[in-house]
This record gives sequence, structure tokens and C-alpha cells, in this order.
Amino acid sequence: MARNGSSDETKPGAEQATGGETKRSRTAWIWSSVVIAFVVLVFLLIFILQNFQNVTVRFLGFAGTLPLGVAMLFAVIGGALLVALAGTARILQLRREARKAAHSGPAAKRVDDGER
Repeated sequence: MARNGSSDETKPGAEQATGGETKRSRTAWIWSSVVIAFVVLVFLLIFILQNFQNVTVRFLGFAGTLPLGVAMLFAVIGGALLVALAGTARILQLRREARKAAHSGPAAKRVDDGER
């Protein structure tokens, strides 16, 4: 018992540190992500400003001139969109499988596990 008459047990829902370490919250992860994204943005802006010479870009019969940094930025954005599209398709596929498994019940899940 502690001095105030309450027990030394932790309250339900309270985060308990293990080995002297504290758990990180979602807010801490988001804040860390924002800081990292800001640093990446600063480096990206520096890269664009240092690569401002014009280059000719040709794509599917179209041609135009752009600063090199901007052309590379468009290429990175296009690649990120492709990765996001593939990731979205995979997430939707996993959700569909999880929904089917939830509706079919635990007996059907055991049969599916045995077939793999």
C-alpha cells in the first residue's frame, strides 16, 4: 500500500513503463513524422533551387523545357503516385479478405488455414 492508502497497482488504461522506458504515443509518432517531412521538404527546395538550369523534356510525343529540379520533382511525384496506387489496391484487397473472414465465421477460417 502507498502512503495515501491506495495500492501500488497501476490503474486500468494507464501506460506502464518497462525497464525505465516510456511508451511513445501516436501523437509523438505523428510529430516525429512532421519534423522529418519538414526536413525532407527543406532539402527538396534546396535541390530545386540549385538545379534551376532548363532542360528539354520529351514524353509521349510532347516536348517542353523545364528547370531540371522541377522536372525531377514531377518524376518523384509520379513515382509516389504509382506507389500509393499499388498500396491502396493492396489495402483494399486485405480489407476485402478480412471482411470475408469476419462474415464466414471461425469454422471457415480454420478450414482456410489448413489448406495453406
